[in-house]
Amino acid sequence: MSVAPILIRALRDGGIFAALVALVGSVIGLLADGSRGLAGGLIGAALAALFLGLTAVSMLVAARVSGGDLGGPVFFGIVLGAWALKLIVFFVFALWLRTQDWLNPYVFFGTVVFAVIGSLVLDALAYQRSRVPYVDVTLPEDLPSTTSGEKGGPKT
Repeated sequence: MSVAPILIRALRDGGIFAALVALVGSVIGLLADGSRGLAGGLIGAALAALFLGLTAVSMLVAARVSGGDLGGPVFFGIVLGAWALKLIVFFVFALWLRTQDWLNPYVFFGTVVFAVIGSLVLDALAYQRSRVPYVDVTLPEDLPSTTSGEKGGPKT
């Protein structure tokens, strides 16, 4: 089973959504607080898009490195390491940006929260609309041939 189609769709839809969030957040920020609000909206959308995109990319890389073993420790180690790194970097950026005079922290916060919630909804929709099987079964026509050369299960 491959999760690549789900993650690629999530990346594509997330990129489009991030562009819309950047546009709307920057316009609202510009109207609310001029250039400070504009910076808050643009930086908030950019950071959210970057970090949310890194989640899907880390999962794609982890699936490739682990040889498709989505339950293995290598897969989870790569994904968890990427999440931990993103969390630390995000908090450092948030604490640093909070003290900057050229940025409206409220517009930044609102943009990040809206982008994260929207991205989670898009990820759920990408998973829900995917056609990736989640059960691995052997159908009767896929069983090995019987002694008479016919495919299928036992004769009745």
